[in-house]
Amino acid sequence: MTIDAGEDAVDDTPAEGPDRPEPATVPPRPPGSGPAPRTERRRLTHLDRRGRPRMVDVSAKPSTARRAIAEAFVSLSPETLSLVIDGGNEKGDVLGVAELAGVMGGKRTSDLIPLCHPLPLTDLVVAVTPDRAGGGLRIRAEAATTGPTGVEMEALTAATIAALTVYDMVKGVERDVEISAVRLISKSGGKSGDWERGRDDRAGPDPRGVPRRDGRRPGPRSAGRIGGGRRRTP
Repeated sequence: MTIDAGEDAVDDTPAEGPDRPEPATVPPRPPGSGPAPRTERRRLTHLDRRGRPRMVDVSAKPSTARRAIAEAFVSLSPETLSLVIDGGNEKGDVLGVAELAGVMGGKRTSDLIPLCHPLPLTDLVVAVTPDRAGGGLRIRAEAATTGPTGVEMEALTAATIAALTVYDMVKGVERDVEISAVRLISKSGGKSGDWERGRDDRAGPDPRGVPRRDGRRPGPRSAGRIGGGRRRTP
């Protein structure tokens, strides 16, 4: 999973202590000179200088509008995918339940990820879309807030929980389900500004090894709700 953690990724604050010397100016390293020495490397903010885990202090950061989009892919056999699209799964509407589970999971991110800040989300949308050409379900989660830290983890958690819910809904008919390509697509807001995954990287190879068809729209979504009307009981 690839995540751009933005301004919370590193900590450049000097070491603590009353006799702290002025930080030395480190000259830029020439290209091709290899990795920087340990003393020149920036460190993860979720660890203090003694290596203990900590929650990042964002008290001094201004509240700004922030948004993040994440995705995941669930590979299914053609037979299972047809059951999902047609609404024939015994547990019910796979797409709708997975979308609701993703929203619920995204709202509980700080309860699941120990050092995440509880955030007042202003928006959280999860969409699960069948992709017959790709051989599975594409999951997209978009989260937003106005606050001092970003919502990348909320979007990633929502996409992941939705994917796990799909597995739970279909495992009775197919155990060989694969969850892949859980990744951040874009983020905006905050000190680090906007970031977007390259389009070529976003398209990528299909998780099941089937060549992608650029420009092809995902298959129709019905599941007894959209595209095919309510499923009739014989």
